[in-house]
Amino acid sequence: MHAPPAPSDVRDPDRALRTACLSQCAAASAAFLLLLGLVAARWGPLLAADRALTVELHAVAVRHSGWTRLNRVLTDWVWDPLTMRLLLLAAVVWLLVRRENRQALWLVLAGTLGWVLQQAAKALVGRERPRWPDPVDSAAFAAFPSGHATTAALVCGALLWLLLLRVPARSPWCVAACAVAFVSVVGVGFTRVYLGVHWPSDVLGGWLLAAAVLTGTAALCEPWRTGAAEPDRPPSS
Repeated sequence: MHAPPAPSDVRDPDRALRTACLSQCAAASAAFLLLLGLVAARWGPLLAADRALTVELHAVAVRHSGWTRLNRVLTDWVWDPLTMRLLLLAAVVWLLVRRENRQALWLVLAGTLGWVLQQAAKALVGRERPRWPDPVDSAAFAAFPSGHATTAALVCGALLWLLLLRVPARSPWCVAACAVAFVSVVGVGFTRVYLGVHWPSDVLGGWLLAAAVLTGTAALCEPWRTGAAEPDRPPSS
């Protein structure tokens, strides 16, 4: 006769998901720290690549004022960090009303930690933004990592994950949400470089930081589980 499964085996799906999240968090964190180090050290090849792409896009932005105005509307209103945070807050309230406390906790933790780490990295690196004789937009504070890119990737990633926990991946709603999330994350990164207020590596750093925060907090909160956020208790004998 086969021995009954050990209690730890019953939770293998959860353990596998947690392990996958931790692995992805470690990979994203390592990539972010490497990029942060290269930016802080002002590594020549990275700076040259950043400047080459940014100069090309800025020249286009100067020539095409209509397209530039559209990009400013998108980056200042649609994909602005405040808009993204309000969307995240609305999701937290909705989850709390439904008593899905574990997922609400995950959103709060991810949003807060993402903002704190983003601000800490900006203060640590203190990277200057691009400067132009003919700017088409302006922004304050340090450049690395991009706050717009970090916030959009974190919020869109978290909300998309919550949707995938509720509907089939091939459903029309899920396909549409994936498309919106992809366009938003890539689009806001493009607008920041196109408008000349960020270097491409600032955007990449924001995406990597968001990925690390999302997967790291997911491993801690396990949002795929139902119920409240209290830790499991062993069954009484």
